[in-house]
Amino acid sequence: MKTAVWLYLFLFVAFFDLHAQYPILTPFAVSLGAAPSFIGLMMGLYSLTHLPGNLIAGYGIDRFGSRLFISLSLLGAGVILLLQAQVTNPWQLLALRSVSGFVLAFLSPACSALLARMATSALQQGRLMSGSGLVHTLASVVSPAAGAFLVARIGFASAFYLLGWVLIATAVCSILFVRDPKTAPAEAAAPAIEPPSAAAGGTARIPWLLYALPVAVSCSQGILSFELPLLSATTEGMMRTGILFSVVSLGGLVTLSMLFLNRVSAFSRTLLGALLLAAAYYGIAAEAPLPLVYLLFVVGMAKGVIFPALSTLLIELSPSNRYGRTFSMLSISFSVGAFLGPMIAGHVRHLVSPYFISFLVLMTAAAILPFYGGFRRRSASPTAQLR
Repeated sequence: MKTAVWLYLFLFVAFFDLHAQYPILTPFAVSLGAAPSFIGLMMGLYSLTHLPGNLIAGYGIDRFGSRLFISLSLLGAGVILLLQAQVTNPWQLLALRSVSGFVLAFLSPACSALLARMATSALQQGRLMSGSGLVHTLASVVSPAAGAFLVARIGFASAFYLLGWVLIATAVCSILFVRDPKTAPAEAAAPAIEPPSAAAGGTARIPWLLYALPVAVSCSQGILSFELPLLSATTEGMMRTGILFSVVSLGGLVTLSMLFLNRVSAFSRTLLGALLLAAAYYGIAAEAPLPLVYLLFVVGMAKGVIFPALSTLLIELSPSNRYGRTFSMLSISFSVGAFLGPMIAGHVRHLVSPYFISFLVLMTAAAILPFYGGFRRRSASPTAQLR
């Protein structure tokens, strides 16, 4: 499990680096003269260019392993940040963010597939996925506020230079310390964790509609990422936005720390987390008589339940020789939702609260989930019932 420890360390640094940009990209684009609609387009294209990278990653990871894709993704993202520090107009920033979306598309499916293949049991797979979510959340608790603080102290260009070099150093370390297992432990322990369909040659296909939930979750996250920075473009506003993003991450940290939740079925956790997230966004849209910070904390708690549970549910429904493609499709779903979220928010915010759109898509996905993630599992063979 030494590889898992190193992977968690690199994930922490990488996610800290990337989340530190959340509260500063929108003010940076505004400082270059970008309009809100242009910012929505930039955020949407960043997610849209994930798609070809996700497609390549799905088959590439299953064939060549995860290590190469993790290292190259981190290295490419670091170089792009160095170039981003030198942009002088919004179109240059748009081009770099689009390329960055493609480069970073390999990171998440590669890390998730590597963790899944290192597990020797279904319970260990759930714990490794929860550990990944915990590391991700720990990094994102302080990074938005840290990013805003960096810009306030040293300016946009210097902050991007610093973040870029950190990513490049992390990429070099990942080449030295991350190793793909020669034989995936999960495959060796197939009777314990494989779905029944794997016995038929591993040709199972996860229903497309099961991916409606990650699309909805990332769409709502994209709306939140678009709306919060627009509260203010001043230095004080950036600090407040960074703190609000950190509150979301802190909420996720709370539920991810509740390790006993891993004993609840992945389907139940996923469904309940989706309903809680929808309720939180409805509260924001309806301007519930609660401070915004409380509702954002609940948003984070719900996400802390959903992400590891959804990954575990997909593992349960997928044979191990398709983990790369499974997590690639998950990343594609996140990318589609993250593209739609800012685009929708940018065009409807003068008509209706974008947070109400988040509520609608999440409730729709939650209504679909039992038919493709719950009933399907319960109708599986007795072998699946033992997991």
